[in-house]
Amino acid sequence: MDLLITNATVVTMNAAREVLVGVEIWIQDGRILEVGRRLKKKQSAPRRVLDASGQVVLPGLIHGHLHACQTLFRNLADGLDLLAWLRQRIWPLESVHDERSMRASADLSFAELIKGGSTAALDMGVVRHTDAIFESARDCGFRLTGGKAMMDLGSDLPPALLETTADSFAESERLIKAWHGAADKRLRYAMAPRFVLSCTEDLLRGVAEKSRELSVRIHTHASENASECEAVRKRTGKDNVEYLHSLGLSGKDVVLAHCVWLRPEEHRILSETGTSVCHCPSANLKLASGLARVPELLNQGVNVCLGADGAACNNNLDIFTEMRLAALIHKPRAGAASMPPARVLEMATLGGAKALGLEEEIGSIEPGKRADLTVVDLSAVHTGPEGDLLGRLVHSARSSDVVHVIIDGKMVMRDRQLLTLDESAVVAAARDHAHRLAAKVS
Repeated sequence: MDLLITNATVVTMNAAREVLVGVEIWIQDGRILEVGRRLKKKQSAPRRVLDASGQVVLPGLIHGHLHACQTLFRNLADGLDLLAWLRQRIWPLESVHDERSMRASADLSFAELIKGGSTAALDMGVVRHTDAIFESARDCGFRLTGGKAMMDLGSDLPPALLETTADSFAESERLIKAWHGAADKRLRYAMAPRFVLSCTEDLLRGVAEKSRELSVRIHTHASENASECEAVRKRTGKDNVEYLHSLGLSGKDVVLAHCVWLRPEEHRILSETGTSVCHCPSANLKLASGLARVPELLNQGVNVCLGADGAACNNNLDIFTEMRLAALIHKPRAGAASMPPARVLEMATLGGAKALGLEEEIGSIEPGKRADLTVVDLSAVHTGPEGDLLGRLVHSARSSDVVHVIIDGKMVMRDRQLLTLDESAVVAAARDHAHRLAAKVS
């Protein structure tokens, strides 16, 4: 179906970073055909028209690191740092997930993401029940790249999370066959070894080899916490990113979440290999992990995107919150001009698209790209009166200012109403399953 958006202010994020006022966006078969004032390709009346008068149209916002499996655990794991948070709360909770609870967690995640203006994400699931996450994304129209967590090491793991290396690869390959390229390529797979401390060297080497053989991305955690980095050095004799690089886990197809505790040599590796980093400021603050040196990474040419991580360590999935924090927390150290709004918005759009390997498809509003769009109303008291538009979006706007969301040319939210999910049913199911899982580990 086709869609015409009229009277829009469009933040294109194209190469010229144009902001176009009072224009139309013509969408057909899920792609943007034309953007401008006098559209030439519009030959007949569109089936659908969306009047965006007084509103701003952005490229759909992108999360470069997500745990949809953890949204049921929101507010159940506070006051702990990373390793204690995992061992005492998160791993026990993840271990009692079943297919129904995983679907409820994923539905709640995608409902929150869409209502906050996000149209795509890179997700890491649990060891099992990953089909339920893909099924949820398929049904609600979300653009998802994701994969099961791979975990074949750890004496402190619940039995349900510890798998053999062979089983981990067998399940990953089954999921790739089932989901990679599904839903007209809206769903894609990424191999997801959890982090160095829960993976054998055989598994990590195997991921480097198998992912390239099957043409899927690699998504893992690295250098989130100082104690984690110390444990990695003790086990491997190398720093985290250096060790991953030695095994082939670096490159343009690799996304490393966090990268808070890096040494200069690791910065160099990331820059020279084209490895993407996902900055998760809320999670890094809440778990007392620290502040990644994002301005330095960007200045060295590293692609940096933004992510919420999981709702259990955030405790929300609001990309506007992540943009605001990313714009602010580095200034006391790196300077007042270090993170301007344009740079932060690039991280949430173009940076996320590049991390997902989709820079030719999404991340900007240009003819030929997929029609993943977020429409924001900046008329509220907290965004007025006017001023710099990008500053208003990054510093002042909230997820509640998002009014419409379009993914693949299909409206998934209109006038704040979800169209592909029953919001009240999603919330009720999530509450029931969250209580059930929490009771199992209490």
